[in-house]
Amino acid sequence: MEPIWAVGLMTGTVLDGNIDVAILKTDGETISEFGAYTLAPYDEDIRALLVETLAAARAWNFEGPEPAIFAEAEDKLTRAQADAVRDLVTSSGLSLDDIGVVGFHGQTVLHRAPQPGRIGDTRQLGDGALMAEMLGTRVVYDFRTADVRAGGQGAPLSAAYHAALLKGLGTSGETAVLNLGGVANITWSDGERLVAFDTGPANAPINDFVRERGHGEMDVSGRLARAGKVDEARLSQLLTHPYLAAPYPKSLDRFDFSASMAEGCGLEDGAALLTAFTACAVGKGLDLLPRRPERLIVCGGGRHNPAIMDALNARAGVEAAPAEDVGWRGDAIEAECFAFLAVRSSRGLPISFPTTTGAPEPMTGGRIVG
Repeated sequence: MEPIWAVGLMTGTVLDGNIDVAILKTDGETISEFGAYTLAPYDEDIRALLVETLAAARAWNFEGPEPAIFAEAEDKLTRAQADAVRDLVTSSGLSLDDIGVVGFHGQTVLHRAPQPGRIGDTRQLGDGALMAEMLGTRVVYDFRTADVRAGGQGAPLSAAYHAALLKGLGTSGETAVLNLGGVANITWSDGERLVAFDTGPANAPINDFVRERGHGEMDVSGRLARAGKVDEARLSQLLTHPYLAAPYPKSLDRFDFSASMAEGCGLEDGAALLTAFTACAVGKGLDLLPRRPERLIVCGGGRHNPAIMDALNARAGVEAAPAEDVGWRGDAIEAECFAFLAVRSSRGLPISFPTTTGAPEPMTGGRIVG
């Protein structure tokens, strides 16, 4: 297949208020060209609506009818994201007729990993048919459900794209990709084997802890964590959580590890504790891999936090470098990933694998409209 232009969309569970939009030229196996990308901010009313929607989703917990707020949030976020696609495509000198497919991840509002005797569940808000109608182009959405229904974790789905990026570096297992969003996930490949899983929390509990105490939306530049002192005894206790030692495949919901881990701590000490826990959890994840990598290429918003990056080196025992150090676009990678996966879905290629999500076999995924 000849490479085509695709657009990818991602809005993370950390709710930073941005729509990540990226254009990529790909055949779903290799990357031919990186197009434009942007972080398009939601209107504040939509961001506030999504915060309320996540709270409603936790109360719902997959029991009974979906909360009514889902329909309102889905409509508004779909329209906002379709507008963001149109704006980026036209401003980059392309037209929507040039775009072969849009990969629309949607907003995860609840994710429940499978347990013995019970399949998992997942819900991403996003109306693919509405977006296809608005843009007049093919849209792939609802990427996770098929994997979950087959008994997989439904996450992480970034492995196929991360592996394509790693292949471009010519690595053979000494380098892995770490994404620090609301949750942290890692992808490792030696060119033959591919492994990916969620290691633990990343930005979400830190942001929530800071927000709950009225000090903004996040620990900007890690200043709070750097000013605090880690309660090492409390950290050691947190690190006994069974998830951290569990074998992969495994995945997390944004709220599986929460800001309550630092309950009773002062502002700086709490931020320091949560930051240290994130790094230590990554270190425990590295120990589970077929080969422990020497270097992590870090993408996602957490790479902007020097306290986390320093903690990865000190507590996870690994060299951590931001994606930009190897020429990648760290703010665009997650959106690029769903452009890549949309092309794979369109071609009938697998997007999840037994060693990444626990799917019973390599599986295609995503619903296609348009």
